[in-house]
This record gives sequence, structure tokens and C-alpha cells, in this order.
Amino acid sequence: MRFLLDTHILLWGAIEPERLCSAARSLIENSDNQIVFSSVSLWEIAIKASQGRADFQIDTGALRRGLFDNGYVELAATGAHAAGLAGLPPIHRAPFDRMLIAQVAVEGFTLLTSDRTVAKYPGPIRRV
Repeated sequence: MRFLLDTHILLWGAIEPERLCSAARSLIENSDNQIVFSSVSLWEIAIKASQGRADFQIDTGALRRGLFDNGYVELAATGAHAAGLAGLPPIHRAPFDRMLIAQVAVEGFTLLTSDRTVAKYPGPIRRV
């Protein structure tokens, strides 16, 4: 399967793997699965780090290099993803999360998230 990691799952896997539940760790470590991260997550991390958010204090460039070094694939945000936002119900107001949801809907990936609100969206989302 192809899994897109939501931003917190991505950060926890990279800098606090002990915060991942065993189900998330198992899916990420399974070599049969393709693990994808979104440029949207890097954008979110960089913006929130610049705002002083303690839970986002990481060098985005170093994170990106480390993800590539560990075999992750990057998904760029496209116009098709932006257009996919129009069809989303108004369950969640966070723009970065909404874009990740639109990306999995357009691409056919499954979003791995720990966010209960994100998991309320229909479609390819798995809460771990």
C-alpha cells in the first residue's frame, strides 16, 4: 500500500519514534508499503517553527534529507490537489490537514493520522 504520513506522524517517526503506536510503526516499517511525505507537511513545519511552536522545532532541510535517506518518497502539492479541496466537507478547518486529505483523495494513497478530526473524513484515511 501507499501511505501518506500526516505531519505529526512524520515528525514523531523522525524525531520521537517512541510516540508512534505499534500499528503505525508496523505500517511504516513494512517494506511492502511505500511511505510518502508531502511537501505540504514541510511547509507546515517551517511555518510553525518560525512562529516559535515548540512541537515543530526541527530543521526542515535536514528532515527532508533524512526522509530521502530512509527511502521515503516526496509528494509535491499540485493544482489538482488544490482543486480537490473544493469537494471536502467542512469537518476540519486546518488548511494543512485539509490539503493532505485532498492529496490522498486525488492520488489514491491512504493517509496515516493520529488526529481524530481528520479521521472523520470519508475516504482513504487510517487513524493509528
